[in-house]
Amino acid sequence: MSLQEKVMQEMKSAMKAKDAVALESLRAIKSALLLAQTDKGGGGSLSEADEIKMVQKLVKQRKDSAAIYIDQGREDLAATELSQIAIIEKFLPEQLSEEAVEKVVQSTINKVGADGMKDMGKVMGLVTKELAGKADGKTISNIVRKHLS
Repeated sequence: MSLQEKVMQEMKSAMKAKDAVALESLRAIKSALLLAQTDKGGGGSLSEADEIKMVQKLVKQRKDSAAIYIDQGREDLAATELSQIAIIEKFLPEQLSEEAVEKVVQSTINKVGADGMKDMGKVMGLVTKELAGKADGKTISNIVRKHLS
């Protein structure tokens, strides 16, 4: 089942349950999907990797917004963003723990023979491809930086 079909099913359930937060989150995913599909050169359909990247982007936007709201003392708005994150993350693959990401980073560093920050881009590229959708880019970056410095 495609992401769009899953979102539509969840939207129906959210409408029946009158869950406004879930409905808003699902509409955001649907909107982003439609925009990506109709975008110039989009070809009308998205690969699974593109769908995952798009959903990750939506989660990141909400995390950034929630952090800003918390900094400004607007916990009411931050709570809405955090609840939307929980709903949107259902459409992402299972996220790996930091220990699992660390193992992948270490094996990639050994495989490439990286020895210092000058090889960070090479390691980041390989690890990001391998863990596509399974780990946050910021987490990967922090772990790679820790191992290479």
